[in-house]
Amino acid sequence: MTPPRAAVPRLIHRHRSATATGAGPDRAGSLRLSLLLGLLLFAVYAAVSVRRQQRMLTAGYDLGIFEQTVRSYAHGHLPVVELKGPGFQELGDHFSPILATLAPFYRLWPSPLVLLLAQAALMAVAVVPLTRWAQRDLGTRPAVVIGLGYGLSWGIASAVGFDFHEVCFAVPLLAFSLTALGQGRLRAAALWALPLLLVKEDLGLTVAVTGALIAWRGGRRLGAALAVAGLAGTLLEVLVVVPAFRQGDFTYLGMLSAPAGTPSGATGQVYRYTLGLFAPGDKVLTLILLLAPTAFLAVRSPLLWAVVPTLGWRFTSGNPLFWGTGFHYSAVLMPIVFAAYVDALTRRPAGTRNGRDQRDGSDGRDRQGTRDRRARRYSLIVTALVSALLLPLFPLFQLARPGTWRTAPRVATAHRIMHLIPDGATVGASNRLAPQLANRTTVSVFGFSGSRPDPQWLMLDTVPPTGWPIGEADQARLIEEARTHGYGITARAAGYLLLHRTAHP
Repeated sequence: MTPPRAAVPRLIHRHRSATATGAGPDRAGSLRLSLLLGLLLFAVYAAVSVRRQQRMLTAGYDLGIFEQTVRSYAHGHLPVVELKGPGFQELGDHFSPILATLAPFYRLWPSPLVLLLAQAALMAVAVVPLTRWAQRDLGTRPAVVIGLGYGLSWGIASAVGFDFHEVCFAVPLLAFSLTALGQGRLRAAALWALPLLLVKEDLGLTVAVTGALIAWRGGRRLGAALAVAGLAGTLLEVLVVVPAFRQGDFTYLGMLSAPAGTPSGATGQVYRYTLGLFAPGDKVLTLILLLAPTAFLAVRSPLLWAVVPTLGWRFTSGNPLFWGTGFHYSAVLMPIVFAAYVDALTRRPAGTRNGRDQRDGSDGRDRQGTRDRRARRYSLIVTALVSALLLPLFPLFQLARPGTWRTAPRVATAHRIMHLIPDGATVGASNRLAPQLANRTTVSVFGFSGSRPDPQWLMLDTVPPTGWPIGEADQARLIEEARTHGYGITARAAGYLLLHRTAHP
């Protein structure tokens, strides 16, 4: 099939770029490299996640929530999340039916490790398309730098170091979609983007932007259809599907309220959507750290527009947690930024088609090619340096700390006590203990206002700091109240306290 005339110069340029940099047509070799990097990253991600679970550093909010969701699917039910309240329908909070794909694995092995290992695999597989694209067009060494730059990036590290989240499904979908788009495979780009509608309700906006990019690249009908599907999907999920399960409005629309201190009236709205997008400084820092690993060259690629929906809802929100670099909120941005980086590195610099270099003939082209290769080399050096400098600041560096590989003796004590709780019981537990019980009991977080009242068992960690949702004084008060309302102490050791309800209040 003959490519469109407009695509010929770009295809010729990519071929010349690949030839000049030593990138050959060895597809098997590029696949081996990408799979090797993927396996390496999977091992790193899995080690971080599994050790956190083994050391009881994971939490009911959020690993326990997702385990209860997958557990419901595994038993043939729509997801009910006890941690958010008795009988709480998870589809009334977030629309993430793609989690049902984990149900068969969880049915075979009912453990939170199923979720953590699946997340590690999904995050790691995203390196495959990015690395293969980079190796084909830039060469092996650039591909390694870009693959490790993505794999060790702070957005991925922060997500891996904070339990499990449904956005792990979006990471490889975005990597495959934007790689296909950058290579001119428009239909593949659309097909990889569509499942994002099943990952989370806000990602329909990213689908819409992908459709716009496809239309800009020449696939007008396909792009328009995808853009409409993305917008319609988000509106349907936010305004119809989620409220139907919740029997009320979509909760998170309230989080898009203006931050505290925003001026009121029309002036406040103008500020919020202009200067307010970059204030306070946490937002600027996030933007700098987002682009710094690519030596800021990602801004040269139109693929970077795909970050706008996610950054838009985060930066217009009144919730400060959305503005920074913590938690899982930036994971979906990493494949976008590095796809834009590869696209930028393979683009011909502006002004060389009809400029002096073209008029100078082969000598001009040779000089331009030398300058291009030198610029790429410098940018890749920056990528490697920035990635190395940022690595110790984020959770993947935990693997280099000796404490990560030591398990406190009280962890074994906690498991001995928890074994006294029978399967199927209702339990109120400390947030850090909930993921240890979610696979075999109906667990909720002790002290959380929406938790089930009067569960059969209470499993609590009384060693300060007790952490979310209550402090030491409130927890001590609630324990005393429980003891006066029919709970007796069954076991106590190493700061852990197990109480059983022996009588109704």
